[in-house]
Parts: sequence; C-alpha cells; structure tokens
Amino acid sequence: MKEYYVYIVSNKSGTLYTGVTNDLERRVYQHKNQTTESFTKRYKITQLLYFDSTNDVSAAIAREKQIKGMLRVKKIELIKTMNPQMKDLSEG
Repeated sequence: MKEYYVYIVSNKSGTLYTGVTNDLERRVYQHKNQTTESFTKRYKITQLLYFDSTNDVSAAIAREKQIKGMLRVKKIELIKTMNPQMKDLSEG
C-alpha cells in the first residue's frame, strides 16, 4: 500500500512551503540539493519542519490544500505540535 506525505519545508528566513509527495525522502533530497527549477530553489527552502502521512492520496491532497489555506501563525502552531523547536527533521 502506498503512503502519501504532506510536508512543510522552510529556509533560514522562515519562508514556508507546503507540499505533498509519495516519497518524502526523495522529495527532501530534491529540496536540499535544489535539483528542480522551482519556488523552493529560488528561496533556498531546504529544512523539513513538519510531515504527516496517510494511505489515501485524496486525503493527502485535501490536507495540503487545507494547510496552504492557513494563516502563517496557524502553520507555525501546526509545526510546533510535532516539532516544538522547529529543527530540521531531516537532519540525523
């Protein structure tokens, strides 16, 4: 059964990007190594701050849209529920 991830990544300036993927490790690698021409490359968004998973692709897409619609303060509150110190979860 496939697993789908909704995730939030950031940069040193605190810019947030929310995405969805079926391979979180690969996607984080792409962000860290800036392998694609995109918003995340332009703003050097490389730090994984939050992720959640589900087996339902529709639920993952709906959750991504829900998070994207949140105010920044709410996104930060969400991140802190999983990652109170807002450290890069992909480190270590």
